[in-house]
Amino acid sequence: MNSYDFEHATAFFKAKIGFTTGLHEVDEMIKGGEDVVIVDVRLPSDFRQGHLPGAINLPTGRWQNAKGLSKDKLNVVYCYSQTCHLAAQAALEFLAQGYPVVEMEGGFAGWQAAGYDIENSSSVQAATAG
Repeated sequence: MNSYDFEHATAFFKAKIGFTTGLHEVDEMIKGGEDVVIVDVRLPSDFRQGHLPGAINLPTGRWQNAKGLSKDKLNVVYCYSQTCHLAAQAALEFLAQGYPVVEMEGGFAGWQAAGYDIENSSSVQAATAG
């Protein structure tokens, strides 16, 4: 343990805290009506089956034209699971376009497993139809 690099470890964890967020924090953002954009980068078919409340869908082929993102709000990006790298890849693309981004750790699988609210295409249509 003599060679443990405390300086790099400190920098890593400060960066992790600054550029990632947890499931509970995102749930609080949504329920608290915070002015954020929730971005699901999964396939449209998976998005339609279920997604975070209020999320927009920007799958891989639509990252260059990041319609729906905001340069004045925090954009919270998520993908399939904790081990999926699509959200991190999307974050890099969105950052290059000038959008402030954080990644939600755990992805949709973590969100669903934790029992948080989920929307799907029929619940969104039902909400807008009434």
